Order: sequence, then C-alpha cells, then structure tokens
Amino acid sequence: MKILILKLVLTPALIGMATLASRRWGQAVGGWLVGLPLTSGPIAFILALEHGSSFASAAAIGSLAGALAEVAFCVAYAWVAVRASWPPALMAGSAAFALVGAVMQHATIPIVALTALVCAGLALALRALPTHRAVVRRVPAPPWELPARMVSATVVVLLITGFAASLGPRLSGILATYPVYAATLTVFAHRAGPGPAVQVLRGLLLGLFAFAGFFLILGLSLSRAGVAMAFGLAIAGALLIQGASLALVMRSGGQQNLQGGNSRE
Repeated sequence: MKILILKLVLTPALIGMATLASRRWGQAVGGWLVGLPLTSGPIAFILALEHGSSFASAAAIGSLAGALAEVAFCVAYAWVAVRASWPPALMAGSAAFALVGAVMQHATIPIVALTALVCAGLALALRALPTHRAVVRRVPAPPWELPARMVSATVVVLLITGFAASLGPRLSGILATYPVYAATLTVFAHRAGPGPAVQVLRGLLLGLFAFAGFFLILGLSLSRAGVAMAFGLAIAGALLIQGASLALVMRSGGQQNLQGGNSRE
C-alpha cells in the first residue's frame, strides 16, 4: 500500500514541478530539466523496493541503454520537425526510439563503456541537430495540459512497475526511458514553430548527461551500498552534472528563454 501511494505521489509531483519551471524559464530550460530521470528514476526506486537491488541494478543498465534510444528520438524528431508538423515528427522520433531500443535490448556492454557510448552519442547528437532560430510567440497552454502530463507519466510508472517481473529488468529499464514528458513538452513547443521544439530537444540532450551520471552511479553502487545510499549518491551526482551543464543550456538559447519564457505559455 505504501509503495502504491509512492507511485501515485512521487512522479506527478516531480512532473508538476518541472512543468511549472519550464513555463517560468522557457523551452530550452524545460528540456534541460526533463533530462533528469523524472520518470525512470522513480521507476528504478520502486523496482528496488519491490524486486531488490540486483533487479534494479540491471534495470539501471537498461535505462542507460535507453538513453541512446532517447538520443535517436531527439535527432529524428528535430529533423522531421523543420519540415513537417508535430504528428509525423513524433512518429519519426518514436520509431527511432523503438529501433535503437530494440538493438540495445540485446547489446551486452559493460556499464562504464555504455556510459561513455551514451556521452559520445549525446555530443554527436548536439552537433547533428538542425539550426533553427526560435520564434517567440504566445501559444496559451490549455487548462488540461498540466494534469495530462502528470497523469501520463504516472500511468507509465504504474504500467512498467506492474509488469516489470514479466518484462525483465533490462526491458523495464529501456521502456522507462521513453521520453513521455519530454515528448509532450516538445509537442506543445512545436505549436509555436519548429524552433522552440528544437530548443526543447537541445536542452533535453544537454540534460541527459546528468541522466547518464545518475544511472552509472546507481548501477555501480546499488548492490554494494544499499538502496538508500545508492540513490542518495546517484541523485547528488546527477545534480552536480546538471548544474555544470546549465552554462551550456544558457549558451544554446536558455538566456533568451529566461527573458521571454513567460510569454510562451
């Protein structure tokens, strides 16, 4: 019962705070924030409580592998977005995620090497994103937007943790990384044009360095330090990396967002 309450409270609270922050500070900062494991982190924590440290550690490696699928999502969505509306862009991004996720499901790579591969993929993806100047124009958010984001993320947590035993730790970890919230944020930004959507995706890619750090620390420490200590170390490491990446977010367009973020939603 306590774990169910945790599932129903933790994820929507994190998603709600991230949404309000993106409304206040803009699209690139919003994408950067959702690079943190706001959905996959709670899933990993719940898996550790329900299935033990070994299961959660294997799921953490799966989430690291899933980060490469997120990279593919960002690049595919961005390049389709500059030529088409959000539905084909979202389909292209999701197809790229599924393709890379399927490959990584069967790839056996040590966790440190996998983290290095993720970081290299992020660096290449940042260079590969199209350059598209954001056009700042007001697109009011519908009243159901925030509740829809919170509900969708919570449903993902409930489904993955509910079927984790059948899915196995690796696939559970990969599925947990599908960017439900980031995709929603990108689609809503896309309503104002491809520029804001690309800004969200660029911010997301920069934020995923902290994601990689989180799951590297978690995968290495869960079986040795226990659940509480491992998650404490992983959160601390992710926050340090996330803070260091803020300068890059600002350089890539976050400063403009901070000045004009209130006019977008």
